[in-house]
Amino acid sequence: MNDLLKILDHENYPWLVILTSGIIGLVVSGIIVNLIKITASRKEWQSVRSIKENLTNVLHFFIPLLFITATIKTFSLTHRDYFWIFSISKILLIAATTWLMIRVVVIIEKLLIDQLDFDSPDNNQARRMFTKIKFVKRIVIIMIILFGISILMLSFESVRQYGVGILTSAGIFSVIIGFAAQKSLANLMAGIQIAFTQPIKIDDVVIVEGEWGRIEEINLTYVVVNIWDLRRIVLPITYFIETPFQNWTRNDSTLIGTAFFHLNYLAPIPALREKLKEILDETPLWDGKSWALQVTDTQGQLMVVRATMSARNSSHTFDLRCLVREKMIEYIARELPDSLPSYRIEEAKQAESFIQDKGLK
Repeated sequence: MNDLLKILDHENYPWLVILTSGIIGLVVSGIIVNLIKITASRKEWQSVRSIKENLTNVLHFFIPLLFITATIKTFSLTHRDYFWIFSISKILLIAATTWLMIRVVVIIEKLLIDQLDFDSPDNNQARRMFTKIKFVKRIVIIMIILFGISILMLSFESVRQYGVGILTSAGIFSVIIGFAAQKSLANLMAGIQIAFTQPIKIDDVVIVEGEWGRIEEINLTYVVVNIWDLRRIVLPITYFIETPFQNWTRNDSTLIGTAFFHLNYLAPIPALREKLKEILDETPLWDGKSWALQVTDTQGQLMVVRATMSARNSSHTFDLRCLVREKMIEYIARELPDSLPSYRIEEAKQAESFIQDKGLK
């Protein structure tokens, strides 16, 4: 018994305790991680696969630190000289716990996004939920980090005293901080408003600053728009609250495309209408919902003919408009050349002939 007490009182005893508890934690974490990997490989469970991909690394740190912290806490109750070891392990455990919670949020985000159907012709609802999930994830992660820092500061008496001093002087500094962070807070509030009212969503087609593009990223303070020529426009998120802009896919991805033709008054509209219907029937770009060909204006010696056609999304609409223009122009030039724009000069020729006959020239 005396020999055992001497061993327990030995100066290397706390390190032996730490090493033993750490080894036990590593063994337990290894068992849990292997069980997760075995389950993920044998069963087609998306949730288990997500856990294997995102949680196994943090478990190798979290579980050993949990064992070490619990052991050192018990040991430090009777050995106050080693309380500093417990403080260090507690800091590491709080950091590992924060990391673990963030990974759990990422897993939940992945599971929710995997349930969305982006391949449907009208994926408006999927993009709406995707935007909400992404924004809420960022807010939750920020809250987790702030919560972890708060727990860390409240765990130490000295830091807690500084916190009381900061709170006492908060009345003086709150005004300064409020003015300094006014723009950032405005962007944050605009981001929250966009996430839930959703004037824009991820992959929405918009016209901003005179450019056509798609919403590529919606962050807490800015939005990235992918322009058709692969340039990026980065706009403050308040832009979409304070500035008018066009959203072509706000509620529905379906769009009406137009193609204009300036033709002679002799152009046979019924024949052109039949040709337009024939072109639309032959292309999968047309969704079969609506189409029309009408004379919408007259300009001097020409008339303006407008062809309208619907498509499933903005990309199909653009391609369909180009196709209709190409096919209609080809048809008019080949079959109806008299319908092409021309200027009448008969009256000018008659006037010139009259002048020559009268000998006025």
